[in-house]
Amino acid sequence: MSRLRMGRGLVLLVCGIYFAVPMCASLLFSIDDYHGGYTFHAYTELLSAPGFLDSLYLSLELAAATVAVLLLVLVPALLAARLGAPKLRPVVEVMCSLPLVVPVVALTTGIVGVLRWGPDYFANSPFFQTFVAIQNPNFPVVLLIAYVLMALPFAYRALDGGLRGVDVATLVEAARNCGASYPRAVISVVLPNLRSALLSASVLTVALVLGEFTTASILGFQPFSVWINTYGKTDGQMSVAVSMISLMVVWIVLLLMSALGSGRRKSARS
Repeated sequence: MSRLRMGRGLVLLVCGIYFAVPMCASLLFSIDDYHGGYTFHAYTELLSAPGFLDSLYLSLELAAATVAVLLLVLVPALLAARLGAPKLRPVVEVMCSLPLVVPVVALTTGIVGVLRWGPDYFANSPFFQTFVAIQNPNFPVVLLIAYVLMALPFAYRALDGGLRGVDVATLVEAARNCGASYPRAVISVVLPNLRSALLSASVLTVALVLGEFTTASILGFQPFSVWINTYGKTDGQMSVAVSMISLMVVWIVLLLMSALGSGRRKSARS
């Protein structure tokens, strides 16, 4: 038993050193004034830089919209496959896993091709305005569609794991016997038992959206990840400060989501 604890402690120590040393070195470099003192000039200048809040708001809006679209599409589909058509579950699994085998660059190249082809082909039809509207830089719907596709496999795995731990058919049948309709049985009985799976899917999606760079950069939009890459090229300290702020923003968002889920679990138990 003591050896097992020592082994766990050693693994945690190695992991802590692996993550903490580069972080501390980066933080010290970003606040070093080259005269033996410290300054937060890089951080204050970065926070007041043009485009910082706009790009951050855009990333947060895209993350929230991606989570909402994924859950609204995926949860009913998985429940319907589990309750009404169990033989379709392998089909749903394959379809949700397909984005994993398509490289992000290939997916983005395909989107760029469609966006270039569409306006010329639909120039004299109402679809032309649709192609223009989905590329609005204030909220690029085309980027939202790409993020939904990229996050689909991870959200599916999280939700499928939660559904495997819950006897959905029995819960729905019990609720139906008590007089509840199908929608009320799902909302009042099934979804509360999937809270951890829903939270896991949301956290994975938000982490992916906030850190995604390739698709947004190629399509020419400027969410937070693209902004920090553009603005961080001014000098070395600024580049490290941008990386530190990016990590902190992602961590804060994920910690808030985890804290929100934990708070609801405690209130439900009490």
